[in-house]
Amino acid sequence: MRCVIARFPFDLTKSGVLESMKGVKPEEVTGDSVIIGRRTYPIKQVGQVITRQDRRDFSASEVLRAMTRLGFTCRGALPVATPPHVLSPVQQASAMLGAAAAV
Repeated sequence: MRCVIARFPFDLTKSGVLESMKGVKPEEVTGDSVIIGRRTYPIKQVGQVITRQDRRDFSASEVLRAMTRLGFTCRGALPVATPPHVLSPVQQASAMLGAAAAV
């Protein structure tokens, strides 16, 4: 399949991507990812390996689009969990006494 990543044309195949990623240890996934074989790789790591370009030269969406078209399973970034609201000691004491918490 012919695709353009960072303004350069690439002829990618599913078997070619599998071969390129063979033996590459996955980094920690913090954003978009792609499952290749039995491993989950960050999309930017895959893009760097298959294009031999710096990660700053292409966007994650370009590689994500190409991997999806090749039939790989891609996942979006996981939502960031918000920390629970922590009460100040005064608010905690007020809550324990049953009074309305002053903000």
